[in-house]
Amino acid sequence: MTNLVLHDYFRSSASFRVRIALNLKGLDYERVEVSLIAGEQRSDAYLEQNAQGFVPMLVVDGEPIIQSMAIIDWLDRAFPQPRLIPDDAMPRAVALAQAQVIASDIHPLNNLRVLKYLKRDLGLNEQTKDRWYRHWIVQGFDALEAMAGDGRFLGGDAPGIADCCLVPQMYNARRFETPLDDYPRLVAIDAACMELEAFQKAHPDAVKPA
Repeated sequence: MTNLVLHDYFRSSASFRVRIALNLKGLDYERVEVSLIAGEQRSDAYLEQNAQGFVPMLVVDGEPIIQSMAIIDWLDRAFPQPRLIPDDAMPRAVALAQAQVIASDIHPLNNLRVLKYLKRDLGLNEQTKDRWYRHWIVQGFDALEAMAGDGRFLGGDAPGIADCCLVPQMYNARRFETPLDDYPRLVAIDAACMELEAFQKAHPDAVKPA
């Protein structure tokens, strides 16, 4: 039996998407909370396994996998059902493109370490920093709304990798009071996802430390 240990932070959107994927696969795993606020990701013990010092990190039978998209891809290879990334070339490209709008274009610009740099090193005030955050969400969501099909999920009739990325980003959008009126498809898809237990159990409110 494969032993899975997920090192993550409850509010990390990259961690949130991996928790969703693990839950959709119906896998048992142990969670280890890594406090980004306390700097636990920079400890010597953590850096020995993850040279970047980021979350999430999935340790599989003692072997670490880093980067959320790589983790989800590994999960899909190791536990093929239900499929999160399509096998066929064109649907696969569509799903990965949707996911990467968030994982590659929105999220890196809004990462906690970037926000800290903007405030601490560049001297941006809280209001300006939040404007920065919302700007990149809006740019990405404008594209993703147009890319969304007419299925219940971004993945079609069942949630896929793009949905694993969307729901955490919608959570972040609401945290930073991003207007969502222009994104009815994304709002509807997010609501459909949150009806599922796999998404509910992965939500930051469900896993935050006591």
